[in-house]
Amino acid sequence: MSVKAFELVPAVERDLLMGDKARINIECIECCGKHLYMGTNDCFIHHFLLDEVASSTGKSKYSAQKLQQKYLGLKKPVSELRAASALERLIVLCDGLLFLVDMVTLETVSSMVGSGVKIRGVTAFSINENPVNCDPFCVELGVLSSKRRTVQIYMVYEDRVQLVKEVTTPEQPCAISLDGYFLCLALATQYMILNYKTGASQDLFPYNSEERRPIVKRIAREEFLLAAPGGLGMFANAEGMSQRAPVSWSESVIGAAVCFPYVVALDESFITIHSMLDQQLKQTLSFRDGHILQDFEGKIILASTKAVYILVPLPLERQIQDLLTGHRVEEALVLTEGAQRNIPKDKFQILHRRILQQAGFIQFGQLQFLEAKEHFRKGQLDVRELISLYPLLLPSSSSFTRCHPPLHEFADLNHLAQGDQEKVLRCKKFLISYLREVRSSEVANGYREDVDTALLKLYAEQDRDSLLDLVASDNACLLTDSVPWLEKYHKYFALGLLYNYNGQDSAALQMWIRVVDGDLKDSTRPDLYEYIVDFLCSSSNMDLVWKYADWALQKDPTIGVHIFTKRPNIKGQSELNLDDIITYLGKHSKALLLYLEHLVLEKKIQKEKFHTHLAVLYLERVFSLLSELPIDEDQLARARQKLQALLRESDLYRVQFLLGKTENCEQLLLERATLHGKLEEHDKALHILVHELKDFSSAEAFCTWASSCRDSAYQQQLFHLLLGVYLDGNQTAVGGSSSDMKMAAVDLLNRHGEVFDAVRVLSMLPEGWSLQLLRPFLGRAVRASMHACRTSQITLGLSRSENLQLLHDRLKERKKPIFVSEKKGCHLCHNTFSEPNVVCLPGGVPVHTHCVAQRVRDSPTKKQLTNSSKHT
Repeated sequence: MSVKAFELVPAVERDLLMGDKARINIECIECCGKHLYMGTNDCFIHHFLLDEVASSTGKSKYSAQKLQQKYLGLKKPVSELRAASALERLIVLCDGLLFLVDMVTLETVSSMVGSGVKIRGVTAFSINENPVNCDPFCVELGVLSSKRRTVQIYMVYEDRVQLVKEVTTPEQPCAISLDGYFLCLALATQYMILNYKTGASQDLFPYNSEERRPIVKRIAREEFLLAAPGGLGMFANAEGMSQRAPVSWSESVIGAAVCFPYVVALDESFITIHSMLDQQLKQTLSFRDGHILQDFEGKIILASTKAVYILVPLPLERQIQDLLTGHRVEEALVLTEGAQRNIPKDKFQILHRRILQQAGFIQFGQLQFLEAKEHFRKGQLDVRELISLYPLLLPSSSSFTRCHPPLHEFADLNHLAQGDQEKVLRCKKFLISYLREVRSSEVANGYREDVDTALLKLYAEQDRDSLLDLVASDNACLLTDSVPWLEKYHKYFALGLLYNYNGQDSAALQMWIRVVDGDLKDSTRPDLYEYIVDFLCSSSNMDLVWKYADWALQKDPTIGVHIFTKRPNIKGQSELNLDDIITYLGKHSKALLLYLEHLVLEKKIQKEKFHTHLAVLYLERVFSLLSELPIDEDQLARARQKLQALLRESDLYRVQFLLGKTENCEQLLLERATLHGKLEEHDKALHILVHELKDFSSAEAFCTWASSCRDSAYQQQLFHLLLGVYLDGNQTAVGGSSSDMKMAAVDLLNRHGEVFDAVRVLSMLPEGWSLQLLRPFLGRAVRASMHACRTSQITLGLSRSENLQLLHDRLKERKKPIFVSEKKGCHLCHNTFSEPNVVCLPGGVPVHTHCVAQRVRDSPTKKQLTNSSKHT
């Protein structure tokens, strides 16, 4: 995957270097700041001044000025040059000699105090860029000798060199690089790491130096780049470990350098550039006859035999943008994160966020929504950038403008989808999920109105159930944008909820009422009428309740009355006046009836006017049904059951008032009997039941009801009264009526024999009645009498037994001695005893007789002492 990371720019042209001398070749180069030094095959050092100038196209361009040249007089090529800027010296290797040259005059430094001679027999050397010596005016040097298998460590000063260490190697070294105390060496057959302070060494991997030129390059603190077999560029640290994957370059690499995050390699025909982050080949440049590749203070310089070039890195931002333009998202992100150490922290954070946002939009365009969402999240995307892609979703009042330069290439969603409606739908579903996640996070801070309004529009358009959850809960939807959108998609119930959330309850109710009345179509809530009733039931705005309750009651009084019957008791909220409600419901008779039932039967409110009002309504309902032709017997029976139940169970209604209303209605004799029972006029009630209705079972039930919660004597009196009515009727009636009365009396006695006084009953019965008829009653009466007799005998026996036990306990107490002395005190007055007469309290506690007497006199209502025996 190629990317343009570098440009090859000429620095020193052939004509400037050699003029008309065709046989001059470049052998080595060194760069220090703007100063470029070249060693040639004719033993000259050439000194140039390089200036970077901007071209009209914005590309880098170099201007070279030759300052001077110097012949070294050895008639051999200059093999290597290294600058020691702190010393203003060039370290020169020529014809096996290592010596110092003045950087300005190029004159050889003649005096080397301490060594006295030049260093001879040198094949290669390396400057320690991580020196162990703290002297800033001293350069540490590692030198390889041609005659001995050793590495010599020198300290180079301004006018001398000093040998400080000599380390023996197992083979003849041919290349070296230093970092602190660590030497990275290319031997004849392998690479190795050697600590010249401790002598510890670590073999790395085999390598044949006769087949190809070894490469040993320090790239970072205690890390080296090596040319390994198989065309690999291997990384190794001071422990001999590789913490980076190798790069695959040419088998014939002759030079390498690192310009993070790239590894640049030179072979006979090409310059190859690999990424250290993903080890991929990123760029290839044609470069023939090249034989030198060096990096100097981050600047990569190449040379052929005749000219010098600089490999200028393009800005990382441009490289990343080129990758993003090619939709190579992962590579762009890897490059961005890898370049972190080369960019100031604040600038990197801004760059990284923007790259993540751009990457998110690229993947969004490719419908890779999970990856896009993750990049938006990490890049802290202004969510309005995404919403703005969707036409009309941002509120009309939003002042948002897209980022410049733009984060993506899309005008809007239609441009992205190119008419593909399925793609549009998928993009909208993604936006819904993304907005739902970010609306409660920091991403939406300050933009909540934009987010919630966009989400509402999407929910309405997509017909999502989540629309109701949004508008009914905490939200920042803008009414000015939301109302027309919800009306467009006929979401009137949701619009009402939004009105309600914004405190416009009246507008919400008007909207919902129009839906219920059929003026607007919205099938969201089939039970919208019931919802309105519940809404009014829980509303604290009483003006609103009174305003719309009439509509609800007209629609369905059975449900509408719930506004008043199911109203919750909320602390701090004033309750409705019951009389006001009853007055208001006066024009809705059915609702009024239901409300009074709620007060009387459910809430058990003990007010005479409510009970009387409910009884009158029940009675009027019965009268109404009786007046209809034909009479609906089922409805009449249910209405009378309600009336009768109220008359029996309530004690608060006005009995005489209701009795007057029923007096002339022969169909309500049972109700009149109940009312007479309430007035304790039991003879009248039983007369109606027995003689007018001839309903003997109701007469018995009346006695049971009227005597409930009363004592047995009262109950016995009622049943004797009923028996008397039966017996009197038996004597006055003729024919079949007389027989019915007789059988009713017998049945009454046989069913409720335990209630009657048998002796009194026998005196009441006619002498001509058969004992066979009364056999069940008499058998029960005899059993009851025997049971009572035996129960009283048992009670008497138990009482006698208890009395004997108490007498026994008393005798036992008398036998126990009670010790009294002048040292003991009374528990009531706490004075000592002066005489033997005492009273013993329960537990054998002695007290003064006068103390007990005084206590009884002062507290006559208190319980008498349980043990009143007195003995000394």
